[in-house]
Amino acid sequence: MLQLSAIVITKNEAANIGECLDSLAFCDECIVVDCGSTDATVQLAREKGARVEFHEWPGFGPQKNYALSLATGAWVLSLDADERVSPELAAAIKAAIVERGVDAWEFPRLSSFCGREIYHSGWYPDYVLRLFRSGKASFDDVAVHERVICAGVVKRLRPPLIHLTMPTLEDALSRVDRYSTAKAQMIVGSGRKVSFLTGIGHGLFAFLRAYILRAGFLDGAEGFLLAVVSAETSYYPYMKAWLAMRKRHIRSPAHRSLSNT
Repeated sequence: MLQLSAIVITKNEAANIGECLDSLAFCDECIVVDCGSTDATVQLAREKGARVEFHEWPGFGPQKNYALSLATGAWVLSLDADERVSPELAAAIKAAIVERGVDAWEFPRLSSFCGREIYHSGWYPDYVLRLFRSGKASFDDVAVHERVICAGVVKRLRPPLIHLTMPTLEDALSRVDRYSTAKAQMIVGSGRKVSFLTGIGHGLFAFLRAYILRAGFLDGAEGFLLAVVSAETSYYPYMKAWLAMRKRHIRSPAHRSLSNT
C-alpha cells in the first residue's frame, strides 16, 4: 500500500491546478476528480502526473467522498485547487504520518483576498482537517461548506496551508453567487421558513462580526471589502431562498384558487 495519497476536485481550474499539484509532489499519488472542465484543467493535471477521473457533480461533500474512494494510500491529504502545501508544511506532514496513535491532523490555513494575506476578519488561523488515515474519516454529505468527520484522535500541525482564494473582486462576487445558490437550495430543501428580514439580519451581523468583532479593520482596505463579501455571502442565500419559496407559494394550487375567487 502507498503511504500518502492526495485528492483534489476540480472544474475549470487551469489557473490553479499546476501549482497545486507541484506542491503535492512529495505525495505517493495524486488523484484529480473533474466534473467537466472546459479549459485545460484535465490536460495540465495529467501532464503533472496525476490520475484524473471524471465524475458528475453531486455537491462538494459527495464529490470529495468519491475522490476519497479512489485513494489507495494509508493516509489521505485533501486539497482544493487554490490551496498550496509549503515546503515547511510538506516536511511536517511527512513527519506526522509516521507518528503512532494519531488518526488525523489539522493545520492552520492562511488565506489571501484580492492579493493580501488576511490575518484577521475571522480568517486566521482557520484550522482545517485535511490529513487523515484511510478509513478513519470521510466528508459530510452536504452540497457546500463540507467538512471532514473523523472518528479518532486529531492533532495539529504548526505550518499553515496556503490558500490563494479570490485573487480579484470579480472572483469573490462570482463565488458569492455560486455558493449562495447552493446554500439557498439547501435552505429550501430543509423546509425552513425564512422571511425578507432574515437575509438582512444575517447580512448585517456578518459584516459587523468580520469587520468589528473579528478586527477586519486591521486588514486594511481588503478587510473592509472582505467584510462586505462576508455580508453578501450571508445575505444572498436567504434572499434567494425567500424568493424561491414565494414563487412556489404563488404557484401553489391553493393560492391560485383563492386568487381566482
